Amino acid sequence: MDQLTAHLDRGWDLAQKGDAPGAIACARRALEIDPESPEVHNLLGYTTALNGDSEEALEHYRQAIALDETYFEAMLNCAELCMNPLGDWDESIGLCDDALEYAETPAEICDCVLLKVDAYLGKGDLTGAKHCMLELPEPPPENPAYTFLIGRAYYEMGDAEQARPLLEDAAKKDPEHPDAHYYVGLVREELGDPKGAVESFLRARSTDLTRAPPLWAPSPDAFSESVRRVVQNLDAILGRYVRHAEVYVVDLPGAELVVDGVDPRALMILDAPPMEDPTLLIGEPASLYARLFVYQRNVERAAGILERVELELQQALEREITTVFLDREKKNPEDKKHLN
Repeated sequence: MDQLTAHLDRGWDLAQKGDAPGAIACARRALEIDPESPEVHNLLGYTTALNGDSEEALEHYRQAIALDETYFEAMLNCAELCMNPLGDWDESIGLCDDALEYAETPAEICDCVLLKVDAYLGKGDLTGAKHCMLELPEPPPENPAYTFLIGRAYYEMGDAEQARPLLEDAAKKDPEHPDAHYYVGLVREELGDPKGAVESFLRARSTDLTRAPPLWAPSPDAFSESVRRVVQNLDAILGRYVRHAEVYVVDLPGAELVVDGVDPRALMILDAPPMEDPTLLIGEPASLYARLFVYQRNVERAAGILERVELELQQALEREITTVFLDREKKNPEDKKHLN
């Protein structure tokens, strides 16, 4: 085995184990040997994305494709990056179409089509997503991963009935697949099976707990500091509702909350007493008694990269304040004086 191949193999091995810094080091050593290797740039794209540097990853993927315009794997990797976390839906769709021209196996066709479906859904084009599903090979590959992805696509397109057997089959064949259990829960909930939904949500939560956080994940102290900074930097109108809140940061919602109906992948919960709570002292604002629970692992999943963590926190907090306080003010204008 030559040195270039050795560095590439070692880099991919480390990347699959989640060691992004080690994999990047191997890729850079390979780059010194052959700076014009598309395989090296593809590895650098994958590993820098794994390490949270989306812009550098994009540059390497584009370089890999420029060096080999038929490079199927690099096209799909780039399409996935453009979709998440970059949100460039049209670029992702175009890359998937390019990759489809070189797809040879049913699995490769599925990879292209399902990524393209996700991109259409991301840009809010349900018609485009449904049209893409017609491009899936028949029959699809017999693999729980594809069964889940196809089932998830049907659910996201609003077809829970068609999604349910696929998702349940995927969860049965791969019991340690947290996303499969989570989507089974969503489908069961929508189809009127609350007990079955809770069972699936609890299973999703327990499997989520076994997964290591992403390598770029901040320490609990650093994450708590991000939460504090987001609360302090809120718009003054919104900030008044949480400026006195007690803040608690934990990994995931507790099992007892999931049983009571909380989404196991909720980013946060803002809890405030109802207006009729007799423990409220006359003249004291309800916001003085607010409690904010923030779920670090769920925020990290939603963010995808370190640079988006505070944005996700801000958006989630704004949604919670709107739901807990502002919407209540609209329904009960007389309560406004109790909330401020």
